[in-house]
Amino acid sequence: MTQTTAITKAILSFRDVEAKLNLQQSTDPHLFYEWNESLPELSNAEEISLERLSARYLRYLEEGEVNEGTLNIILLSPLLDALGLCDPPYRIRGEAWVEVQTTIDAEEGMTLLEGRIDALTLQEQFWLVIIEGKRGGFNVLQAVPQTLAYMAATPHPDRPVFGLVTNGYDYLFVKLVRENRREFALSHNFTLLSDEQSNLFRVARVLKHLVSIAGTNMGNGKLGSILER
Repeated sequence: MTQTTAITKAILSFRDVEAKLNLQQSTDPHLFYEWNESLPELSNAEEISLERLSARYLRYLEEGEVNEGTLNIILLSPLLDALGLCDPPYRIRGEAWVEVQTTIDAEEGMTLLEGRIDALTLQEQFWLVIIEGKRGGFNVLQAVPQTLAYMAATPHPDRPVFGLVTNGYDYLFVKLVRENRREFALSHNFTLLSDEQSNLFRVARVLKHLVSIAGTNMGNGKLGSILER
């Protein structure tokens, strides 16, 4: 018998990720090498756009007006546009429902996890997940377990899946591998006001690089975008 449970109720911690999704955090520092290898340079126009977006976000943050909705409007969608990810050969499609099948308990049978989150998916291989920017004590690391659940829903288990979890101020990249082994790994946590190597410029360079890898893996050059709630 198949039961249905919301991802937001079933996957709350890294322990849930291991027990219910059969995913383990890798101890191999080389599993997620892509975020720290040779990265593409940004054009002058891209750098000017990113400086403007950083300044805009900080103004909204000072006024206490950053939430999931405004974050997408003032920062993330313009960021994708500035990097050329909203135009052909990429395309944007609407809201979608995500389901993950998993066997949580042999006696209970198969459990179907389902739900929606605020996210953009690029080519079904890259998830950009938005979390509430002003929840007290809520950081990007706490959002990783549910992000992994959604990443596990992609229909290509033979290909690595990448993700970016952000609240606008902190940025954490995720890699999920399910071929031969079921592991995930995390990048450093980049913050908006850190040094030159860890600000929005670095985030944008990593994003461009991982998206290009995802596009190569998919081989079709298309972008699927999901705005979920």
